[in-house]
Amino acid sequence: MMPGSMLTPRPLQPGDRIAIVCPASTVADEHLDGAAEALRRLGFDPVMASHAKGPHDGSYSATAEDRIADFKEAYRSDARAILCGRGGYGCVHLLGSLDRDMLRYDPKWVIGFSDVSALHALLQHVGVMSLHTSMARHLATRPDDHEVTRLMTDILTGQRTKVKYTAPADSRNIEGRAEGILRGGNLAVLNGLASTPYDILALKDTILFIEDVAEPIYKVERVLHRLWMAGCFTPGSPFALRGLVVGRFTLYEPNRDFNTMEDMMSFWLHRWNVKIPVAFGFDTGHVERNLPLVEGAHAMLDVTSHGMYLSLTI
Repeated sequence: MMPGSMLTPRPLQPGDRIAIVCPASTVADEHLDGAAEALRRLGFDPVMASHAKGPHDGSYSATAEDRIADFKEAYRSDARAILCGRGGYGCVHLLGSLDRDMLRYDPKWVIGFSDVSALHALLQHVGVMSLHTSMARHLATRPDDHEVTRLMTDILTGQRTKVKYTAPADSRNIEGRAEGILRGGNLAVLNGLASTPYDILALKDTILFIEDVAEPIYKVERVLHRLWMAGCFTPGSPFALRGLVVGRFTLYEPNRDFNTMEDMMSFWLHRWNVKIPVAFGFDTGHVERNLPLVEGAHAMLDVTSHGMYLSLTI
């Protein structure tokens, strides 16, 4: 998808409907109900998808057919945004059943992260921006003035068409400046889409951001090597990245080779003499401060000795 061809869903107005769908794993009813209450307090009209609360299908919130039907119904409705209840696993079941013309005809804000990265990847290939950020549990259990909620609301309502983030300097950073299109999400999910019609790395001019949870260091190293062998860090390669933002990797143990995931990544990136800007320590992922990132936004990444600066234009 070429720069400038991304469609931006129109800003939400007070009273606009937000559909709550569960495209992957089961979600606690109290989180769905709590999220709906929070959306009402924020001035929106939440609509619960028909199968958001089941009947569950094993670990899935509903059968694949019901989850597909819910997402299609929400996208074709007058709702202006779709809040995914939870990630987990299962969004991949929807990808082949979502018509690209439907997704472009009346673009909605699709909100979520983790396994929802699969839907974000689809939307990137379709050419529609989406919002990588926290979901139902966050809205249900955190105050309405939480930083993440405020930023999410500002982006959805168009109060912020430019977003600027900073992160402290990190000795593992690779300094440089890049301009491109921000794309990314959960590394394991994105890796599972390699060599498919939903492969984010097949898109040009990408500044990639990554995060993950409960993945051993060696498994992430394996993926990092795949990115290197594919040419993601090689200028002029069909899969060359413009820049890399390393988010939070959580719930893993040190191994005999590396104490941290970041140390492992830094070791290999420097061994490969990577020249694109790389920023470590950005707050995205399975953490409390899961800063909203607009997939498909025009991005400027500046990594200096003083820190990381990321500017998004929506």
